[in-house]
Amino acid sequence: MAEQKTLDDLFLDTLKDIYYAERQIVKTLPKMAKAASAPELKTGFEQHLSETEGHVERLEQVFELLGKTPRGKTCDAILGIIEEGKTIMDEFKGTPALDAGLVSAAQAVEHYEIARYGTLKSWAELLGMQQAMALFDATLKEEIATDKKLSQVALGSVNRQAA
Repeated sequence: MAEQKTLDDLFLDTLKDIYYAERQIVKTLPKMAKAASAPELKTGFEQHLSETEGHVERLEQVFELLGKTPRGKTCDAILGIIEEGKTIMDEFKGTPALDAGLVSAAQAVEHYEIARYGTLKSWAELLGMQQAMALFDATLKEEIATDKKLSQVALGSVNRQAA
């Protein structure tokens, strides 16, 4: 008979998932910054890289709170989203639509992260993990702010230049 899984198990599994995802994002953001032509988009990707490195550090703190070694679990969702972004960079390279596509790809990443961090924050609260909850909340706020900045960049100039 299968072992009974708990919310603690699901929490750790999801923590490993987002840890893997964030580390993949750290590898991908420099490529997106290099591909972007709009200065505000390029700068935004560079700033978010630094922020994302901080997200990885926060996740490592949560692993430490749990007494676990930080370890990722392959996240097929983020790999798919990143692959879509690579396809956009390849297929739209040198076109006015590239930056609009980069914003779209980046927002897909942000929405995935927002979903994961919102869930982990809720579970941490239910499991009585106040320190972890605070760490997830800080990251969640940054991800939401990044998503809003991306929308502003898109609406400000990037989408119009692509039209």
